[in-house]
Amino acid sequence: MEWPEFPMGTFPMLSFGTSVRQKPHGKWHNGDALCICGFAVVALGESVYVIGGRLCRRERDAAAGEYRDTDVGVRADVLRYDVRRGEWRRCAPLLVPRFDFACAPCRGKICVAGGQCSLTGARGTAAAEVYDEEKDQWSALPDMSTLRYKCVGVTWQGSFHVVGGFAESTLTAGGDAGLLAPVNTMLQSSALERSSAEVFHCARGTWEILPGMWQLDVPPNQIVAVASRLFSSGDCLNSWKGHVEAYDGELNIWSIMDHSALPDLSLLASLPPSAQRLYLTMAVVDTKLFFLAGYQVPSGDDSFRTVSLVHSFDTSAAPGLARAWSSFQPKTDQENVEDGSKELFSQCCSVQLSS
Repeated sequence: MEWPEFPMGTFPMLSFGTSVRQKPHGKWHNGDALCICGFAVVALGESVYVIGGRLCRRERDAAAGEYRDTDVGVRADVLRYDVRRGEWRRCAPLLVPRFDFACAPCRGKICVAGGQCSLTGARGTAAAEVYDEEKDQWSALPDMSTLRYKCVGVTWQGSFHVVGGFAESTLTAGGDAGLLAPVNTMLQSSALERSSAEVFHCARGTWEILPGMWQLDVPPNQIVAVASRLFSSGDCLNSWKGHVEAYDGELNIWSIMDHSALPDLSLLASLPPSAQRLYLTMAVVDTKLFFLAGYQVPSGDDSFRTVSLVHSFDTSAAPGLARAWSSFQPKTDQENVEDGSKELFSQCCSVQLSS
């Protein structure tokens, strides 16, 4: 197996798909593939890290005309892509293999927390760890107070926030009648846990629970920080809800940005009505949110192709005075462009290169 190359275009944003495919005779093909889902992508300095994930085998059922995924294992692998040099290398693996976890850079290091560590059962972990780039080393952090997976990580106000997700808190019962009394540990899952966030204060090395930071019972898709504000555009069931939401930390509430409403992002581009969105992921450059979207469009003879577009939303645009939305097609290496479905799970991040 080989890792595909990810060329950098003129736009300072890199996207990463999940397919790892056999490459006979130097050409990619649409046969069986090993796919990575639930991984994290994060930028640190001039490098991008691809962390953890769930490895599955995608096989085509010829009779049904569909693809089926079979879980293979949980990954602890960490890969580093040097954007300036265009080189990949392996880094020290995670202490705890995991997928669907929270991840974000914080104070020059990479923090991860939560996620699932096993393919059996739907239960998260409270384990957290931090990566030191200079030492190429992971170190354990104190556990969170809740088990979480499908949670989202973002650094805000100097602290690592683990927001939402499917969460369970640990309750201890018994042990009040002396040392011989049994102590029972129970797990409790409620809207209180699922709507909360846990904040790791890097300077103090401690966790703090923040109730009600994510009001929905469905985990968020992505949350990004722009200057002193947080933004979101969807949840894990619907990556685009028709608008951008901003978080008010003082009121602990999310509100819709008036000039962000757009029923379908494809309306920004000249796509046929039959176009279907395959994926959507978001990154920040300055004050703008960049949405990298992939659409499946007909290509004749019952075939289709994938079109990648970038939709940009300027969070600083004044309503009614400046255009907030724009759309364009990213520059790619045409030799690596593949017809058909390129990816079903995608993440992107931005990298600022110094001159």
